[in-house]
Amino acid sequence: MIDFHNHILPNVDDGSKSLDISLEMLTHAANQGITDVVNTVHYQHPKVETEDISLNRIQRKVNELQKKLDQNDIRIKLHLGAEVFFLPNLISIKDDQLATFSHGKYMLIEFQVHQIPDIQKQQLFDLKMSGVVPIIAHPERYKAVQENINIVADWLEAGCLIQVDAGSPLGYLGSKSKIASEKIIKNGWCQLIGSDSHDNKNRNFCLLESVDLIRSWGISNVDEWVNDNPSSIIDGTPISVDFDYMEEAKPNFFSRIKDRIGLS
Repeated sequence: MIDFHNHILPNVDDGSKSLDISLEMLTHAANQGITDVVNTVHYQHPKVETEDISLNRIQRKVNELQKKLDQNDIRIKLHLGAEVFFLPNLISIKDDQLATFSHGKYMLIEFQVHQIPDIQKQQLFDLKMSGVVPIIAHPERYKAVQENINIVADWLEAGCLIQVDAGSPLGYLGSKSKIASEKIIKNGWCQLIGSDSHDNKNRNFCLLESVDLIRSWGISNVDEWVNDNPSSIIDGTPISVDFDYMEEAKPNFFSRIKDRIGLS
């Protein structure tokens, strides 16, 4: 399996705090059957505003950690990547090889948990028209999506891909994220899963556990999300997305009152 979204480089962002922790995390990943890990360092995020998040430094860090993996016979291949924090500058950074995958083919983008700005629609459209496919990171964790799941369908209709955190359907990231992720997955709106691992305790690799749960829901194509699709992103080849816009009606004021007092 390929685990697409992770923060396993030691002392780079808010992920692993030491080489020993990184090796412990990646040993845990290998024991789950994970063969490839995409490190997605936080890019232009307030959390890393004082860090040197440059292509040369991050590539060097990936190479150093890969060497340690090989020396310790931990059979995982690392891949370079970034999780881009949304700012209205996506077009201006798309030529930075760290900000995109496969020399400008894909970009993994995250938003603030409590706010998705309206300007994102035009920014994502412009990015897609420039040849870069936006990948929306963990939409199930955003308050706006938890309140209106149709936002995810709008992103898909605009040509984006959707990545769900493996811990969300397992309930590790809260009940609201769990409910939203289950809707996204069962609606057929997910193309990628990533552990989004940060440490060796509360946010470690959990890809196998999540995949097993999703299979138990009768989702037969989950293997594509942890093998074929992440492989296509690494290789820079297109991903075909077929989805149904299963619009979910938002409860209005009167329906909420009726539910609260028990009327049908």
